[in-house]
Amino acid sequence: MVVGLNLCPFSSGVIAQNQVHYAICDATSDADLKKFYVNELKRLLEADENDIATSLLMFSQGLGIFDDYLDLLNWFQQLLEQADLLEHVQLASFHPRYQFEGVPADDLSQFTNRAPYPTIHLLRQAQLSRALAHVAEPEKIYIENIKTLNKLGRDQLEALCPWGK
Repeated sequence: MVVGLNLCPFSSGVIAQNQVHYAICDATSDADLKKFYVNELKRLLEADENDIATSLLMFSQGLGIFDDYLDLLNWFQQLLEQADLLEHVQLASFHPRYQFEGVPADDLSQFTNRAPYPTIHLLRQAQLSRALAHVAEPEKIYIENIKTLNKLGRDQLEALCPWGK
């Protein structure tokens, strides 16, 4: 959906060049989830960006409760801050029940961050900056995404993303 609807103008290139690393975690304990994240973060940072441009970390077990997922995401973000890695890596988050604060639960904008599994996207900050340099108004990407989703309508979105109902 992200590529097909062009919700992320940078995704099609890295997918076409096979530069996305997909990592599936079936762990459920906090310690194992955190170890998985640290290992995948290390893998991304040690890899050549032409081999692994970005990583999608998908959590197949647990984390179904959105607040539990947010707690783990917060820990991941704090680790980036403590390790002084914010200039190198940015996190994007996706969840089957993604809920933007202050936005009604049934608002179609929620679908911009819904995915079949709780997912953390590790983006290389330098690549993201280079890609954004070619976008006239990057701060408006999310607005265009919401317009796209609203044009599709609920029925079509739910058909594309049955997990997001």
